Amino acid sequence: MRRIRSSEITPEHVYLNRRQIIIGLGALAASSALAACSSEPDATMPATQEPAGTAEVGAEATAPAATAGPDATAMAAQLQNELTPFESVANYINFYEFSLSKDRVADLARDFRTSPWELEVGGLVQNPKTFGLEDLLRFEQEERIYRMRCVEAWSMVIPWNGFPLSRLLAEVEPTSQAKYVYFETLYDPDQMPGLKSPVLDWPYVEGLRLDEAMHDLTILATGLYGEELPPQNGAPVRLVVPWKYGFKSIKSIVRIDLVEEMPVSSWMAASPREYGFYATVNPDVPHPRWSQASERIIGQGGRRETELFNGYGEQVAHLYNGMDLEKNF
Repeated sequence: MRRIRSSEITPEHVYLNRRQIIIGLGALAASSALAACSSEPDATMPATQEPAGTAEVGAEATAPAATAGPDATAMAAQLQNELTPFESVANYINFYEFSLSKDRVADLARDFRTSPWELEVGGLVQNPKTFGLEDLLRFEQEERIYRMRCVEAWSMVIPWNGFPLSRLLAEVEPTSQAKYVYFETLYDPDQMPGLKSPVLDWPYVEGLRLDEAMHDLTILATGLYGEELPPQNGAPVRLVVPWKYGFKSIKSIVRIDLVEEMPVSSWMAASPREYGFYATVNPDVPHPRWSQASERIIGQGGRRETELFNGYGEQVAHLYNGMDLEKNF
């Protein structure tokens, strides 16, 4: 794919007036109505053996995904004025399959082949399927403006194109035994020179609880800034979970499995003291080597205070009622 120059990008004031960008925040699906969510949980409450909402989530997997809270419009209006420049989004990247250096990923991924592409979806489902890229693009594509917070204490605001993961999962019909969703990135040493690094046990894998995966804010992204997804940003399809640290949003996905047991993700295996399964953005839980109370704003300069759940608490806090958010980091 040809790299887009800054001069070719639609000016922000024009882009932000495109069709229903405010709705594109992800607070609404096209046919969903606004619904208020519960208040934030008390982070000091004892952890339960099975998080609230988990026990029966498999049986409800094909139900409509949760929608966002009443603050959606106000938050979208704020984010419109904070978009990270395309050049920063496309050139300041963690994608270790290509390089451990953020500024080298774009060049090393330039010739990455994203077509043909197959995404296998199986495990505890009634209807396992393999989706080609053309199948993924047949899902109605929406524009979502999300804040992205890296565990390294920096942040961006990115206008994604994609569709709710719940729509894809509905097609495969998870069984009642399914409690978690496992994701796997392409393993291709011929195209991905970073796979020679021993920093992780490849291929890269991630996981979500099924109710997290079914939430309307969780999307499979196929583009950004109104263009197809650049190779360095996880083309042709990646996960975006805006209330979690960025490493949860796995790139270049080739496999999704519905499973009963919690997956051990790549960073959990590599450094369990630093990276937990939930990885929800929480300013009150520091990384062992730095504070998470504030974040550096990429493309704008300066810092901002980090928000619990990255600012999406009204939409997602109810998923964690009764959980100790420090223990379940």
